[in-house]
Amino acid sequence: MGCAFNHAVLDGTSTWHFMISWSEICRGAPSTSVLPFLERTKARNTRVKLDLSLPSDPLAASNGDVTPDPPAPLREKIFRFSESAIDKIKSTVNENPPSDGSKPFSTFQALSTHIWRHVTHARNLKPEDYTVFTVFVGCRKRVDPPMPEAYFGNLIQAIFTVTAAGLLSAHPPQFGSSLIQKAIEAHNAKAIDERNKEWESAPKIFQYKDAGMNCVAVGSSPRFKVYDVDFGWGKPENVRSGSNNKFDGMVYLYPGRSGGRSIDVELTLEPEAMGRLEKDKDFLLEV
Repeated sequence: MGCAFNHAVLDGTSTWHFMISWSEICRGAPSTSVLPFLERTKARNTRVKLDLSLPSDPLAASNGDVTPDPPAPLREKIFRFSESAIDKIKSTVNENPPSDGSKPFSTFQALSTHIWRHVTHARNLKPEDYTVFTVFVGCRKRVDPPMPEAYFGNLIQAIFTVTAAGLLSAHPPQFGSSLIQKAIEAHNAKAIDERNKEWESAPKIFQYKDAGMNCVAVGSSPRFKVYDVDFGWGKPENVRSGSNNKFDGMVYLYPGRSGGRSIDVELTLEPEAMGRLEKDKDFLLEV
């Protein structure tokens, strides 16, 4: 079964709420276990004017002398991290806790750092090259007042942290995890409101390149109960994203079908970098 959704209408939380509710109805449930929250008076509402006209034809503008560059070839691959591999990654990054009293690093922060460091190495970046980590963070509990988890809509924002490739590789994984943790914790109600005001003053349609230079961008979440989507035929054999929203460095995280703390990492990279990553024994662990 394949489905397509407009991301301006709903985010991952709402997508999987919808899919689980749909499957419950198909199995004969009288109603869904969690009704969607559709109230909009508490959410920030605004109207902006966007220019949706098609871009001018580069061939016509240049008398046919210039042709647009073809999209770069990409490869996609699923890396399956077992429960023991996830535990090893998390325990390693928490071996030497920071002295500033910061919280232990979460599974998400530890695995994201693992991916970020090894993808950066596979890209053969120069030490002085910048690399950006991007995460699409849920804002339901961050806005003021908070919105219920069942809010049906799109309440995510992209947050970024950047460092030099050489610094990321030279330091232990705690360095990258600390950058990610601080960026996530700093994204509070005030930061969300400022981001909204900034966008409203100069609205734009975001493009893949806006994720950042040499980026690793993480979407989806291993917390989404994607294998609970049973239409009456049994649990899914696999759950994957479609062909859209794929660019160099895009990562989708899903719970592993085997359950527990296992996680599947769906990764898109340029072919050369993917080839090097596939041979990286430190990245693969026991995958």
